[in-house]
Amino acid sequence: MTKQIWLNLPVKDVAKAKDFFWKIGFSFNEQHDTPRSTCMVVGESHFVVMLFEESLFTGFSQNKITDTQSSSEVLISIDAESASEVDELAKKVEEAGGKVFAPPAESQGWMYGFGFADLDGHRWNVLFMDFSKLS
Repeated sequence: MTKQIWLNLPVKDVAKAKDFFWKIGFSFNEQHDTPRSTCMVVGESHFVVMLFEESLFTGFSQNKITDTQSSSEVLISIDAESASEVDELAKKVEEAGGKVFAPPAESQGWMYGFGFADLDGHRWNVLFMDFSKLS
């Protein structure tokens, strides 16, 4: 049935969003770029995150865009290979203009992570999970 799943996010400026994510270490499949969208690939399985100019996104979704300053529709979580990678990514996010809303910290004794908002206010969660400490 389903071969792949994509996440679609609205952005105010595709070029600025692409530059932000590039600076923090994401890659892109530029074969699928248009002036109003870009195709970001995440992780080893190349999970696709499409960044669409807001007007193009609303045309597809047939719904208004959530005000990311006052509400969240999703929390996008990605894994890290180590606690130091979490710290490094948090630093890159701030340097690239993102907002760290939850600084790197341990959680529940087996996770270490942080939360950030990208340039358009979409919220992301980065976690290193040490399953050997899970009880």
